[in-house]
Amino acid sequence: MTSNLLFDFSVNKENKTIHIKREFDANLELVWQAWTTLELLDQWCAPNPYKTETKTLDFREGGFWHFALVSPEGKKHWSRYDYKKIEPQKSITELRAFSDENGMVSPDFPRTECTLIFSETDGKTRVTMTEKYESPEMFEKMATISHKKGFSSHLKNLDELLLTLKNK
Repeated sequence: MTSNLLFDFSVNKENKTIHIKREFDANLELVWQAWTTLELLDQWCAPNPYKTETKTLDFREGGFWHFALVSPEGKKHWSRYDYKKIEPQKSITELRAFSDENGMVSPDFPRTECTLIFSETDGKTRVTMTEKYESPEMFEKMATISHKKGFSSHLKNLDELLLTLKNK
């Protein structure tokens, strides 16, 4: 049952990092596919009631994901994740940043490096994320209960999508 799945969100103020561990009741191949496929990302990767709208996804080292979080009122908040390193079904290292609609990264905030590690045990997949913030101000904004709740919300969306995909 999904309520028994691991969700750990911890903050290291000294290193300006956030560590998130989350378990999913699906095999590694399916979780990886949901994390790396445009059609699937747009179905889950936003905290409720927001939606994700991808403009570009070029999932390869040197590629990037340019997308907007769209509010219920239709306001778009643009981001760009540049892929530094990808080991299929093992890990992704990306540089995250706010951007404009054209994908130009905002100079107001240094980028955040995020490393995701995927592993499977007994048909369940664990994703371990480490967000490393260069900006103390951005770290302070993200090291909050609000970020934890928002992140938890969009991962619950992934739980629901994985259940649907497993039952096809």
